[in-house]
Amino acid sequence: MANPELVKVLDYILNRCDEAAIEAVAAAVIRRRRDLTVFGGVSKLPDPQRMAQELSGQINVGASIDGLRESIRSMAVRIIKQEAPELTGAQIDELTHAWIPGPGRSDDKNSPVKLPQGLLVSMIDQFVAFAQGRMNKAENENLREEMGAWPERYWNSFPPVVRLIITDYLKGETGENEFRSKLETALEF
Repeated sequence: MANPELVKVLDYILNRCDEAAIEAVAAAVIRRRRDLTVFGGVSKLPDPQRMAQELSGQINVGASIDGLRESIRSMAVRIIKQEAPELTGAQIDELTHAWIPGPGRSDDKNSPVKLPQGLLVSMIDQFVAFAQGRMNKAENENLREEMGAWPERYWNSFPPVVRLIITDYLKGETGENEFRSKLETALEF
């Protein structure tokens, strides 16, 4: 038997949605797909209501912004360790830094800079080609002439989630199609 909620949603989409509602549904589907890709399935998605209850129990209302930030960071680390125990400490640090930057860290020279998506995709392709030994010598020399140690500069400019996706791909933990799919999802937002 069909899920009654699914039937209602499909009926609404197919029979009653106007243009604005279709756009909202499409955005929700993209976000849900990204969450499923990033978190690895329905069973691993965090429960926002449970997280909010835990957080409200841990936060001291009179605490400073730094204390609040540290409470949130601690909770995020605990949830990541619980839901993704395969991640290393460095990967957990990268994720928490990306999601909850520390005080004064926005000026950090190692913080990734927000780059246009097209440029970022090109940089990722060059970096992966170099790391896999597929980059031609002339291109590598040109990049080094223009930028010096370009692989390190590229790496430091990638968002943490992109670094994790590239690392998994280069280690052979994901295939080409999964790599491209995860990158596309990560770069949509």
